[in-house]
Amino acid sequence: MEKRRTFDSAFQEKAVALAAARGNVPAIAIAIAIAIELGIEVNMLYRWRKELSQYEHNSFPGRGKPKMTDKERELADVRMERDILKKAIGIFSMSDKKSLRS
Repeated sequence: MEKRRTFDSAFQEKAVALAAARGNVPAIAIAIAIAIELGIEVNMLYRWRKELSQYEHNSFPGRGKPKMTDKERELADVRMERDILKKAIGIFSMSDKKSLRS
């Protein structure tokens, strides 16, 4: 069984840039030549190009991390802040109740 290869985001970005520099990636001959040169599948090159155009600088976040647009990332941060504040309020409310009983 062959071990699954992983590529860091710098490699992925450079592969897409190389494809763009050499011509339009949908030109199958160029895409195949670049994929062979880099030792990757042609499908990966197309997928990386699509991902880079869709998520821009948020592309290729790493293993297990979701890809998000800027708005999605901002929303996730706001939700996390809200949840932290809710927990803090709950903790302070419990300590206030305990001090009132004493």
